[in-house]
Amino acid sequence: MSENIASRVGRLISGTANMMVDAVENSAPEVVMEESIREIDRVIDEVRVEFGNIISTQHLATRRLADENAKHNDLTEKIQLALNEGREDLAEAAVSQVLDIEAQIPILENTIGETKDAEGQLEGYITALQGRKREMKEELSHFRAAQKSSPSSSGSSRSVGAGNAGAVENTVRKAEEAFDRALEGSSGVGGGAELPGRVDSAKRAELDELSRQNRIKERLASFKSEGA
Repeated sequence: MSENIASRVGRLISGTANMMVDAVENSAPEVVMEESIREIDRVIDEVRVEFGNIISTQHLATRRLADENAKHNDLTEKIQLALNEGREDLAEAAVSQVLDIEAQIPILENTIGETKDAEGQLEGYITALQGRKREMKEELSHFRAAQKSSPSSSGSSRSVGAGNAGAVENTVRKAEEAFDRALEGSSGVGGGAELPGRVDSAKRAELDELSRQNRIKERLASFKSEGA
């Protein structure tokens, strides 16, 4: 998608009414209304696809979190066993794995929380779009009724629909452009941030490894003190 879902939903919910008011002054308001309803259907389909992706991500993260917690508990027991047997080398290797797991667990927990929030938000989008669609269909029904009760307007509308497809396409295109302008006006784009200064990657990697080894030793010492 060229736009994120939140922007498209916001545009359809807040911008469509203004667009249709403008379209009434053009040559094919009925066509524009119909196209707007079809656009809502397309976005609802896209939201449902995104909803499925979110549920899948949540399921995978939940399963991974359970697996990592189980591995963490298993390694903790094995570390203590290795220390009791005097195998500090094995305990140190296990501590390294424990630290890797502990770095991942908060990310998985955060992912689960975010997907739950997104799940509720997407459900709200679908409800709002369906509500707007019902409103637009009612507006279209009223418009058609008004056209039938007005012979001159009805005749003009039929002549446009039958013999001037180019004008209809132009009206729809202008409506889409109005959508785009509304979106651009409501969402600013910030300037690019300055890139950080260059750092010697080899030294940075060495420092990271030194810090990691220090954490391993500290955690190993903690296990020793617990077993004493």
